[in-house]
Amino acid sequence: MGWFTRSPQTRRERALRTCPQGPLREYLSVPFPEADTAVADLALLAIDIETTGLDPAKDHVLSVGFVPINGRSIVLGGARHHLIATEGQVGQSATVHGLTDDALAEGMPLVDAVAEVLRAMSGRVLLAHFARIERDFLRIACERAWGSAMPTVIVDTMELHRRLLSRQWGAEIPDGGLRLWTARTRYGLPVYRAHEALTDALACAELYLAQTAEIAAERTVTLGAISS
Repeated sequence: MGWFTRSPQTRRERALRTCPQGPLREYLSVPFPEADTAVADLALLAIDIETTGLDPAKDHVLSVGFVPINGRSIVLGGARHHLIATEGQVGQSATVHGLTDDALAEGMPLVDAVAEVLRAMSGRVLLAHFARIERDFLRIACERAWGSAMPTVIVDTMELHRRLLSRQWGAEIPDGGLRLWTARTRYGLPVYRAHEALTDALACAELYLAQTAEIAAERTVTLGAISS
């Protein structure tokens, strides 16, 4: 089996062999949920990361929010939100997320926030909307802090929405039709303030529950059917 076709479980085991002691190794020590796990039994962690831009090689993480999901329940008691002390200035990205340099000066180090994310995500699936952002920024942060990759199993609500819209619209999807807040309108979910990390994570979790309920009305849904 080639590198590009290795399963997340295999990549986890491979990374574990060389990962140093610390939060990442502890995360890698716990197996991921299996592909045949029913959605009703699935444990996920909805995550949102606000950044100065979209390039994890040069942009900075400004805030992290997450909330666990156990089966069909959002665990609000496990929700967390952290501002991140960052090098440099927020710049024009402040017009998107509203975070200021003064507010971030009181934030926590990124490595501490990522360590908390890893502890919360142990044995869970990463859930996000346009999950490439969260995946790549967390991967870069782990490589810089512990010199090792962070394999994970991902469910992307944007990709699920794309699949659901494709059934309705065929190959064409309306402009803006994949955005988180547009996707939520399909299910009549409430409007929240956008680009606040914990709020966006909660919004993603609610959307996921609505999407999987729609899919489950037609067939049994497992992790393998919805993971990216």
